[in-house]
Parts: sequence; C-alpha cells; structure tokens
Amino acid sequence: MTRAVRSAGPLLLGVRHHGPGSARAVRAALEAAHPRAVLIEGPPEGDVLLPLAADEQMRPPVALLAHAVDDPGQAAFWPLAAFSPEWVAIRWALAHDVPVRFIDLPAANSLAMAQAAERETDGGVDGDGSGEPSTVGSPAHAPIDPIGVLAETAGYDDPERWWEDVVEHRTQGGEAVDPRAPFAALAEAMTALREVYGDGGHPRDTVREAYMRIQLRGAVKEFGDDIAVVCGAWHVPALITRTTLAADRALLKGLPKVKAELTWVPWSHRRLARHSGYGAGIDSPGWYGHLFETADRPIERWMTKVAGLLRDEDRFVSSAHVIEAVRLAETLAAMRGRPLAGLSETTDAIRAVMCEGSDVPLALVQDRLTVGETFGEVPDTAPAVPLQRDLTRQQRTLRLKPEAVEREVELDLRKDTDAARSRLLHRLRILAVGWGEPVAGRASTGTFRESWRLSWEPELYVRVAEAGTWGTTVLAAATAKAETQAASATALAEVTALAEHCLLAELPDALPVVMRALADRAALDADVGHLADALPALARTLRYGDVRSTDTAALGEVAAGLAERICVGLPPACTGLDADGAVELRRRVDGVHRAIGLLTGFVQAVDGAGLRERWTAVLHKLADRDTVAGVIRGRAARLLLDGGRLAEDDAARLMGLALSPGTPPADAAAWIEGFVGGAAGGGMLLVHDERLLGLVDAWLTGVPADTFADVLPLLRRTFSAYEAGVRRTLGELVRRGLSSGGPAATATGTTAPGFGPRLDGARADAVVPVLRLLLGLDTGTGTGPDPGGVYPDNRDPDERAENVKEPLGATG
Repeated sequence: MTRAVRSAGPLLLGVRHHGPGSARAVRAALEAAHPRAVLIEGPPEGDVLLPLAADEQMRPPVALLAHAVDDPGQAAFWPLAAFSPEWVAIRWALAHDVPVRFIDLPAANSLAMAQAAERETDGGVDGDGSGEPSTVGSPAHAPIDPIGVLAETAGYDDPERWWEDVVEHRTQGGEAVDPRAPFAALAEAMTALREVYGDGGHPRDTVREAYMRIQLRGAVKEFGDDIAVVCGAWHVPALITRTTLAADRALLKGLPKVKAELTWVPWSHRRLARHSGYGAGIDSPGWYGHLFETADRPIERWMTKVAGLLRDEDRFVSSAHVIEAVRLAETLAAMRGRPLAGLSETTDAIRAVMCEGSDVPLALVQDRLTVGETFGEVPDTAPAVPLQRDLTRQQRTLRLKPEAVEREVELDLRKDTDAARSRLLHRLRILAVGWGEPVAGRASTGTFRESWRLSWEPELYVRVAEAGTWGTTVLAAATAKAETQAASATALAEVTALAEHCLLAELPDALPVVMRALADRAALDADVGHLADALPALARTLRYGDVRSTDTAALGEVAAGLAERICVGLPPACTGLDADGAVELRRRVDGVHRAIGLLTGFVQAVDGAGLRERWTAVLHKLADRDTVAGVIRGRAARLLLDGGRLAEDDAARLMGLALSPGTPPADAAAWIEGFVGGAAGGGMLLVHDERLLGLVDAWLTGVPADTFADVLPLLRRTFSAYEAGVRRTLGELVRRGLSSGGPAATATGTTAPGFGPRLDGARADAVVPVLRLLLGLDTGTGTGPDPGGVYPDNRDPDERAENVKEPLGATG
C-alpha cells in the first residue's frame, strides 16, 4: 500500500484516551504510515499478554490487572475499551503482524512506588492525562486534564467534542488533512501547556517519561525511525525533548520494586465512567462506544436507540418523536456553533421531545445508554491465580454468570443446584469477595429459601487474588480463613457469627475448630450482654442442620450451656439501668426468647421442657420485680402472656400495678412500650382485650398535664408503629367508651360485636378439619405437622406449609 510522506523520527501519536475520535485518528494514521513497530503506553510486563487481544473470546472493555505477588491487595488496573486508541493500535498491530510493545514504567516499579509513598493515584490509562493506572485502595485525586483545559479555553464543555470539532474535522480546501496533522497540532498545544503547568500535578511523570525515552531509543535502534508511538498527548513534548541516556538512567536509579503479576480481566462501561471512582476520564462510555461503532448517521441511530429503550419501559415514543428530536439536536448544534450535534445537544433534545421535559425518564437513558451496561470478557487462556480458575469453573457449573448489572436471585435450598450456589456465595463472603449480599426475599420464616443481590465489579478480581493466599480452591481458602479467624477472635459474638457462616458455607473441616474456639470464649465470657448477643446466632445456626444435612449436636450443647448461664445472670443484669440501657437489654431479652424457642424445638440433646421452664421462671422474675426497668418488665409480661404462661387476669393485674397513680409517668409509659410496643400484634392485643385497653386509657387520661409532655415521645414511638387499621380501630373503641368489666365489655354491659368473654374452644376446633384438608393430612401425603403437633423433621410450620403446595395443586 502507499504510505504517507513521513518526516524524520518516530511517529508520535498523542491521544485523548478512551475517545472515539482519538481511536479513529490513530487507526487512520497507522493505516497511512504502516510503521514497522508500534509502541504503546502501558506496563511492559503486559507484552506477553498482548497476543490474547486477538483472541475471539476477548471482548472489550477489558483491563490489564497488575498486583504485587506478596501483597495481592496492592493492585492497579489499565482499562481499555473498544474505542480506546491503545486498543485500536494493539488490534491493528496484531492484524498486520507488526510488533507491538508496552513502553511505560513497569508495574513492578509503579506498584512499589505507590505502596511506599502511600499516596493517591488516579485511574484509567492516562484517562485524564495523568498516565497513572487506577490503583485499588487509594483515594482518587483530580490532576489537570490537559485536553479539558484546552477545551475550556476554547469555550467547550465537552473535551471529546472539542477534539472532534477542532482537530479531526479540520479540512483544507474541502479535502481531509494529512492523518499526522491533528497529532502535530495537538503536540504543539501540549508543549505550550507543559511550559505553563510543568508536570501538571503528576510528579511521577518525570520518571515515567525517562523510562519511555529509554524504551523509544531501544526501539529506534532495533527498527529504525519507522515506528509509531501511541501515548497520552501530555507526554509527547517530553518524548520529543532531547536528553542523554545517562540522564534518563539517573532518574530511574534506586526505584523501589516488587514482584508483580499481570493478567487480563473483564471491565465495564460503568467502571469507565468518572463517577464510579475510577477516574478514567469519560462520563459517557456508552455514547462514545456508539460514536465509534456507527459508520454513518450517528445522531439518527442514537435517537432510535433511545426510542427503543423508552418504548420498552412503556413510554409512548413514536417515529415522529425521533424525527423531531434529531431536528432539534441539529438545530441546537448550529445555534451553538458546532459542526455536528454532540452529547449535550442530543440530551437536551431527548429531554424536550421524548421525555416531555422530565428528568426522570432521561435518567434512565443516561444510565442504560449514555453510560451503558456493557461488561467485557477475557479468554480462558488468560493467566489467573488458581483460586480464580476454581471460582470461574464453579460459576459456569452453577450457571451464575458474573455481571456488572445488579440483580436478585431466589435460591431454594431443597434443590441441589441452588444449595451449591448458596454454599459458593457464603464461602465468598467469608473470603471478603462481596459478589453477593443476602437480602430479605419472599415472606417465609423457613430455612430453605434465600435471596441474594448479586453484582460483580472488576475490583473483585483483586479480592480473589488477595484471597488466593488462603488456598487454591474456594473451599480450601474459606476453610483456612475461617480457622484463622476462629483462632484470632477475641469476642464471643465474633465466634458465634463465624460458626453461623461456617454452617451456611458448609465448611465441615473448619467447624470443629470454630466450635472449640466458641466453647473456650463462652466459658471465659461472664458478661450476660455478650452471652445474650451470641445465643440468637447459635440458635439460627441450629435451624440449618436439617436442610443442609449438617450435624449440629456439638453446637447445640454449647448453645444450651449459654442459655443456662443467661437464665442465671439475666435478672441481676436488668436492674439499675438507664433508659438507653433498658431499651438495649429489652432487645436482648427478645432475642434470647426466640433463641430458646428454637433450641427447645431443634436440638434433641437439650432438655427442652426444663430449659423452657427455667426461662419462664426468669420472665416471671423480670415481670414481678419493681427494681427492673419498666420497659423490660412490660416486655416480660407480654412474652409470658403470648406463650400462655400468664393468665389474662394476671396480665391485667400487672398492668394495673404498673399504671397505678404511684408510678412515675415515665416508668408507666416505659412499661406500656415494653408490653404493647415493638412486638408483632401489640396493637391487636389491645383491640381484642378491651380490659387492657381500658387500663391504658384510664392511665393516659390521668397523667398530669405538667408531665404529659415528658411521656408523649415514648407513647408516640409505641403507638406509631401500629398499622393504620389498628390505630383506627383503637380510636373507634376509645370514642365509643370503654369499661373494665371484662374483655370487650361495653359501657352498657353488653358484649361488643365480634367479641366473646373468652376463647370459644368449640368454634376453634371447627376449623381443624379444613386445615387438615388444606395441609394434606387426610390425603396420605405424609407432609405437614402431625395431629399431635410433633414435626417429623426440624422445620417450622411455615416451612412445612411450603412443602404441601404440590399436594394442594394436585387435589385442587
């Protein structure tokens, strides 16, 4: 092919990184010059990885990931998109069988310098002109963007638009200029900026540019002057500057160095965006990708994409809207003196025409299209730590594809695949690889369903590399880390939480180590608060034994021991508390109550009846002692009443004593909060027992005016938690008039409609046959609770109900 006329010396292509205009200009210059070698700004350790860029499985955006071997958490990224000039140059060189190399400072030096200096670096491959990689664990700073300075000086708000308008779209006599001309003009502008700004806030640039000059000399000696250099335009003046080899080597003398490993990892458009925390220099990667990929009519095709997105969201957008939006964008460009419409013009047109002036649908366009959801892929042959390879294998086996888009998944642990997915996600949580986060899913109190929110971010590859120090597989690494955490944990709550995680992650080898540590910490910890915090986690863990087929006998013994010690130490701990301490201990009492209920139902080794009776005795002590804080006394009485361990008359007696005139209003309000506040069904209890409601009403109307303001916040907190329907019913009952003559007795002595003086056993028994039919107990399915209320396995009734859905569907 015919080559363009070349001046003496290498062809220096200073670029605007991650820009479609720069990428097209580089491609045109390379096609015209067809150099013998291509040098690219980047870590030279990545040279061995460059051939992978030609692999069919390699799909940008991708990034070079470098991490220190001895400290994988010290890592850096060099992101590349399809519209990055460096990526275009790499693909051109590989396609034309031209040698291609990286010439920037080695990652071994840049990682060591960042680690030693402990200073912040900015992201991207010179995305903002800095030339520094995105470094994990370092806060981002904002050095100058040289092209941004030039664009602002010229009155542009978009640096890429300035590049296209002023550099690429210039013509001479109606014909396109020499492909080298834009780069020559930009080099001249950068030279002027370097004279004003020096290193531009990048003190490392002097060292980096010295290394690049050395590499450039070596390439010239090997290939001659017929080479092309693709680098940040900011560095071009420094590469042109004449220096001696000795002077450049002197700048590199004594640089710190670490052993580094590099690989390709997938990247995403969201991570290319500046707002993501990785200052890659662009706010709109999706828009830039569209400009680079679209050969003609970019504005028309962009408006068509926007219309399709809005239609998918059930917004009415017609062809007429698209035509009008294109016309408006072009008109705005003409009014603003731009040769072509840019992102700002198209955005304004979309807002006015397709979004009817609203920024709400426009935000969707900016998120889905302007930024974009593209996630790259790398070939299987790319180097990776063994842990990453094992994780990738499991992701494919379990059909859990890592995606940048956040999504929720429901797992049914009765299914083998979902159970394996759950184990993997829990093991990764132990390894601090936060791919998934448990969330509240479908309403179920059973143990066989989980909901997860999944989102894979590129920095998780660093977390995987860091976790690789624990083992070569996810199972081995999670086991080793759990054992180490158990040995180093100092708080009992840490060990109980770890035991729960080990059971969820199914780490049978780590569980004995954790159990020994748990027994040791539990024996040494005498703080009842710590014991009360630890017991609920242990009780929850015991529920997983049946559905996960795990032996929890040892765990049950430790939990039972903790429960016994809590029963002994809790009453003394509930005295002499301030208001905040009483509320906190009330929360712990609730947790212990639920935990003991689980213990007696799920652990065969526990004397269920004996433990339940001892806990009932503790609640009686708390409810009867005047020295116990009111909120705890009220809560204990409520728990006893709900459990059938306190007669309604006794509950009314305790309330009457707590609300007597001799009790300070603040203490009485605290008792009410404990009895009917913060508990499921607290409001319904007052609705169905008008005697208790009458006591509350009589006390409330008798509170002195000078103290009413003091108890009002506590009362508002209690009653505002009720549902609107419950509050309305209570108001109607109070307005009608209350009496203490008995449950639901009206002022006239008659029984209120829908209420009886006591539980009607005959009417309650009448629904039992229907319930048995619904649960399939009379169809021989063998599912659901048996007539005696004894469950054949360790799951609760809500979970059992899930198991009879298929029989119900079969029987109609």
